[in-house]
Amino acid sequence: MKISSLFSTRNTPAQPAGDSLKVMSYNLLRASNYPPHAWPERRPLMQECLRATAPDIIGTQEGGFGQLNDIADDLPEYRWIGLGRDGGSRGEFMAIFYRTERLEALEFNHFWLSDTPEVTGSATWGNTDKRMVTWAKFRDRRTKKEFYVFNTYLDNRVQEAREKSARLIRERVQALRTNLPVFLMGDFNAVAGQNPVYLLLTESTPNFIDSWTAAPKRVGEGLGTVNSFKEPVKNGLRIDWVLFQGPAKPLAAEIVTFAKNGQFPSDHLPVLAQFELA
Repeated sequence: MKISSLFSTRNTPAQPAGDSLKVMSYNLLRASNYPPHAWPERRPLMQECLRATAPDIIGTQEGGFGQLNDIADDLPEYRWIGLGRDGGSRGEFMAIFYRTERLEALEFNHFWLSDTPEVTGSATWGNTDKRMVTWAKFRDRRTKKEFYVFNTYLDNRVQEAREKSARLIRERVQALRTNLPVFLMGDFNAVAGQNPVYLLLTESTPNFIDSWTAAPKRVGEGLGTVNSFKEPVKNGLRIDWVLFQGPAKPLAAEIVTFAKNGQFPSDHLPVLAQFELA
């Protein structure tokens, strides 16, 4: 079994002290009952992984309504915010889990990645799967500091849709006109540092910063975030990111390689970043 070396609650001496905030992005892989990676077999590993790393915020992708409720039942210290991309409880969610003892949700909303972002289930950029964003504003009960979280899952086939999605997300964040920290996380289906989507988000003004490249401590250097239920290898595709802008300082980042008896909780590896809020 592998346990996260920077953030594991079983390895507290290595965990940065103080009022820092731990933020995770995790593509859960939709639930199914088909072996060898059926959800009933993966569910206890997901619980153990999230308990071991203990994020304050978890942005999930691909989760269905029942699957997210399973995680909430297994981890009662969290609540979650989300809406199915097909409306209501239908379709995949871009859910945001948050630790209630630490955080208070102040507001939240959703929009679709299309020319009609307020229309539920809309898709106008050539993509057949609906894509969306769930966002929320939080207050830290401990420090009284506030921040925003945006969670998304970009299209896996149409590059034009990915680029237009990045522009729309950037516009929505700019429209907040906020000086608070903003965290943008998700499965972007685009390779960090190579795809124009990454450049649209990290080289525009005001730009997002990639917590992975900015963190002074990193675990999982060179790993991709898609493991396909196999041992992660160097020089993989890093398509899951935790980006940020505003008064936040990354302290550490990790591509978490948690597994047990050869089984991984998902076909993606979670990305975990720790921040100090100014």
